[in-house]
Amino acid sequence: MSSNGRLTATQSEQSETIWVEKYRPRELDEIVAHDEIRGTLRRLIAERTLPHLLFYGPPGTGKTTAILACAREMFGAQFKTMVLELNASDDRGIDVVREQIKTFASTRHIYALKAGIKLVILDEADAMTSAAQAALRRIMEKYTSNIRFCLICNYANKIIPAIQSRCTRFRFQPVPVAQMIQRLEYIADREGVPVDRAAFDALARIAQGDMRRAIYLMQSTFLASASARVTEDGVYANAGMPSPADLHAIAQILLYDPFAQAFCKISEIKKGKGFALLDMIHGLHEAVMLMELSPKVKAFLFEQLANMEWRLVSATSERIQLAALVGIFRLAASMIDDSESGMDPKAAAAVEKLVQGAGYDQTQHG
Repeated sequence: MSSNGRLTATQSEQSETIWVEKYRPRELDEIVAHDEIRGTLRRLIAERTLPHLLFYGPPGTGKTTAILACAREMFGAQFKTMVLELNASDDRGIDVVREQIKTFASTRHIYALKAGIKLVILDEADAMTSAAQAALRRIMEKYTSNIRFCLICNYANKIIPAIQSRCTRFRFQPVPVAQMIQRLEYIADREGVPVDRAAFDALARIAQGDMRRAIYLMQSTFLASASARVTEDGVYANAGMPSPADLHAIAQILLYDPFAQAFCKISEIKKGKGFALLDMIHGLHEAVMLMELSPKVKAFLFEQLANMEWRLVSATSERIQLAALVGIFRLAASMIDDSESGMDPKAAAAVEKLVQGAGYDQTQHG
């Protein structure tokens, strides 16, 4: 974005395409990570022994992309006529889904005689009620001769055992940092977008293994940038999350300043930069992990931060929880040293450790 608030020519061109869709892998070999899963799926396709499938794991790890790549490999140009994609979280109900599957299964296609089966992809299957899943089980049994089902969900434990036992399960783990950054570098290079090295690390840290989120964030940061460049500060600002520098400042205040002063300062930082308290807590959790504190102090902080997270998710007052955040760090400081300063060399070294570690260590997240 230029200084006058308008998109540059390059940004305007990039805004017309969504990178997530443009660079979505179309073949199994293009999928980032999941080597064992790709190998198993390719073997099942080659041997024409594809069973019902259950893909589960965190968002943005390639579940839908993987089954679509399988379908293209199986059906080629007949992909659209041989595959039915449904979203189980729609309000249409299982009856509508049953009718769609019945129509799809009964429709004969000349290619189906050659391929032997058709494919039904049911996304967000864990959003279905137990009754709906029981109905789906009966559908799977009825049409198993010519239909294969692939259920996609985030949590396998929300799928009833009767369905799980009929499927081959594949867990898609979060994309490793190194492979995520490699893919982001590829996209940035193809798009001609300048991205700072620290920005790639920030994207991977925020995405937490979610490739889709990382790509969306990189594109939105580029489009919002006044310099038409993706920087570390730009990534954190666009995500609305505290950067390592912000967390360092917050940690210093929490560990050094008296209660009232610390509360006012952090309130100003939170309001001025638009941070959610929940994001601050998540960042401080990583910061505490890097601090050279005694196990007793760390255990105390982790327990209290976890309690605060639960209370915030339960819609309690952020102002009250912010005061609690200041309080638990003041208690932690007193546990480190009961002197008037409230801070001994060990605590000072903890803050310095946070500065040097910048709140993120790739070796711990690879």
